[in-house]
Amino acid sequence: MIDNFEAFLIAITVLTLTPGLDTAVVIRNTTRSGVKDGAITSLGICSGLFVHATFSAIGISALLAQSASLFQGVKMVGAAYLLWLGYSSIKASWKTQSGMNVEEHLGLVPQVSVKRSLREGFLSNVLNPKTAVFYLAFLPQFINPESSPFVQSMLMAAIHFVIAMIWQCGLASVVSSAKRILSNAKFTRWMEGMTGVVLVVLGVKLLLEKPVSN
Repeated sequence: MIDNFEAFLIAITVLTLTPGLDTAVVIRNTTRSGVKDGAITSLGICSGLFVHATFSAIGISALLAQSASLFQGVKMVGAAYLLWLGYSSIKASWKTQSGMNVEEHLGLVPQVSVKRSLREGFLSNVLNPKTAVFYLAFLPQFINPESSPFVQSMLMAAIHFVIAMIWQCGLASVVSSAKRILSNAKFTRWMEGMTGVVLVVLGVKLLLEKPVSN
């Protein structure tokens, strides 16, 4: 049902593995009070993905109700945005001189309850404008206009949910090693570069696709 499913799976996996705010939140909370804290935080983060997917689906449905040409235009803008993200990542990979400093990025706080960890993870994802913009640009690239945009968006969010939960819970279980890896400048540059290449290739591929017809 999802267009270019293989491309979607590769792109979302690479992007999930790239160190960022979500990774930093999981590592911070794991360091704070253990693996359970990190796993619950990850659950909150991944639950937020469905909020972004819902808003994306509403927008896609409205566009399809207007015209296929308008939907195609938005897809082209989204593809261009992915190209820009890819270029930015590749550029950053050449400039990065140090790894991610989790403590400096977020700061350390006292132990908290599971309820608060869930809330922290959920809000850090839902209120992250980069995630919102990315979903609005990313999901339309793989929507089949002949099927329900909402169902497809939820399915893609569910796939992202599973991949992110596996990755983040894995980080929580080996948080000491993960912190050393993320603090390594070479690893950070490599991940930035890989993400950039994937996004550029995906953006070019999507720009060259045949437009959807009415």
